[in-house]
Amino acid sequence: MSQTVAAEPGASAGAPAVRRRSPFAVGLAAAAVALVIVGFVASVDAFPESWNLGLADPIDRTRRWLINNQTSHWLYTVLLNPLTDLADAGIRQLEAILRWFPWYVYPVFCGLGLWRVRGRVAGALGLCGVVLIGMTDLWQQGFATLALMGVAVFLSLLAGIPLGIAAWRNDRFAGVLRPTLDAMQTMPGFVYLIPFVLLFGIGRVPALIATVIFALPPVVRLTDVGLRNVPGPMVEASEMFGATDRQTLRLVRIPAARPAILAGTNQTTMLAMSMVVIAAFIGSGGLGQDVLRAMRDIDVGEASEAGIAIVIMAIILDRFTRGIATLGERGRGPRTNAHADGSLRAADTVAIRWIAAATALVALVGGIVGHNRFPEWLQWHYAPYINDITAWARDNLYDIGNSGIGTGPLSDFITVYMVTPLRELLSSGIPWPAMIGLGVLGGLLARGVTLGLGIGVALFLIGWLGMWELSMDTLAQTLVAVAVTLAIAVPLGIQASHSDRFQKLIDPVLDFLQTIPSFVLLVPVITLFHVGRIPGIIASVVYALPGAVHYTDLGLRRVPAEVHEAATSFGATRWQRLRRVELPLAAPELMVAVNQMIMLVLAMVVIAGLVGGGGLGLETVNALRRSDAVGRGFEAGIAIVLLAGILDRLTRGVADRLRPPAAA
Repeated sequence: MSQTVAAEPGASAGAPAVRRRSPFAVGLAAAAVALVIVGFVASVDAFPESWNLGLADPIDRTRRWLINNQTSHWLYTVLLNPLTDLADAGIRQLEAILRWFPWYVYPVFCGLGLWRVRGRVAGALGLCGVVLIGMTDLWQQGFATLALMGVAVFLSLLAGIPLGIAAWRNDRFAGVLRPTLDAMQTMPGFVYLIPFVLLFGIGRVPALIATVIFALPPVVRLTDVGLRNVPGPMVEASEMFGATDRQTLRLVRIPAARPAILAGTNQTTMLAMSMVVIAAFIGSGGLGQDVLRAMRDIDVGEASEAGIAIVIMAIILDRFTRGIATLGERGRGPRTNAHADGSLRAADTVAIRWIAAATALVALVGGIVGHNRFPEWLQWHYAPYINDITAWARDNLYDIGNSGIGTGPLSDFITVYMVTPLRELLSSGIPWPAMIGLGVLGGLLARGVTLGLGIGVALFLIGWLGMWELSMDTLAQTLVAVAVTLAIAVPLGIQASHSDRFQKLIDPVLDFLQTIPSFVLLVPVITLFHVGRIPGIIASVVYALPGAVHYTDLGLRRVPAEVHEAATSFGATRWQRLRRVELPLAAPELMVAVNQMIMLVLAMVVIAGLVGGGGLGLETVNALRRSDAVGRGFEAGIAIVLLAGILDRLTRGVADRLRPPAAA
């Protein structure tokens, strides 16, 4: 909240300053309280339909006009169609190149590459992972996914690095760019697809453009951060030797910022990978299409095979980009000794070079001969075994012995006692003016006038779009999922922070849950809990759990050791130390965990619209399925962005409030 600090007249110099709230903040708080009182006293009903902005109709008319003029209007013939053809040709060409090489080159290449940058164990696992993708007959789909993702990452870096440099050079440009990147990062992936479906229809090109925009923010941010953190003496030395500003940037600043830029490349690659799967909804093909088809058929085995293939690809790309980012630092040690992490020895380097040369020769010969299809005699499917396990779980766990214990009763309990009451409270129990007033008060308390006013405007815009009731439904599902996630994640995070062995035990599980596509999580949950809001909420909990556990563990580990010792010396038990010392000091990180949970859950609740989750997610999905629902889906997409922005800024504000002031 905006505040002015001034001393009372006659107060001593050492007396604490008295904080006075600005008149505008007081007036805004009074107006918010008045809205709450009026809303309850007047028993206001739902947001007035007569106030509906009616944005859907002009968008649907625009969509029809675009469809009718795709072959004649200059917008398409001069700009969009050539752009579409060029992008599609690039994807197809890269896919053709990938398919030309013999199949055995890829496991060897991944094994050697990971051996070089991460060590022998990583190399062996990478080789086995690539072979497993081929064994499950997903070779060609993997190439389609890799080609689309490769072009998207290339375009993201081509645009993102110059934007990061421009943001570093110009603070005003950075100030304009920052909220744009925030909006891009908080917007769920599905929402990106709608405007590009509006312009380009379905296919690879709208998926590519949406992926580029979704994956762009990390490389822009980290390029800017990396350049700002270049040590001053390095720049001064360059200028002393007569280097121009451009030469200093090219020869000093960018090389010094290389780790940050490569870290941004890693994050961009991971985001592109996740978005390529979502883009299967508009015909991008690849592994995402297999996951989507399996989800529609409720085929857990097929979904698991495609999902695990995506996980393997994501982990390999992640380890590659992370390893390259740190390779220069690890490679500065003596060549005759092993590195500190045991990743590479001089003998390994010689062996890798000889094997790489032989592999290149074999790849050339094999490509010419045509050994590019994975051999059928090596194929093996584990989908039938997973389907058998799933069928047993469905038949035996839905209601165990008709005892009222099982997935069915649990689903009913969450629906009857958590989701439905909260949805009714938010949509009709709290009048819409009171909800806006409460939002304004929350923003004032969390960060100040700007946030309070912004939340009030955003909530009104949601109602103005005609999305009030659906937004409250989505908000209720999000809050329930966050509460359940917290109830599971905080104890796990506490245990991980107190036990390194437990942390190492759960880390692989959390990594798996973090990299597996969100669609894959829905399939077994649907099987066990049937269609409805509950499968989406449970899948959201699973999807958000890893980040929440990691942040809780990180926050508690950052509590200084001397604080632990002081509490112990005063006779505090482990429980007292946790409750009165560790958790209060870790509160800022815990609020960051809540922020990340809300963003992940909100993205997943949208996907849950596919399986009867309702709310804004269903409207967004309908926009991708039906051409006559694009306008309504666009409105729902804007409402999702507004809701995500409100929750994101609110939790960030609370986290900042809880953070201790910096030492003078």
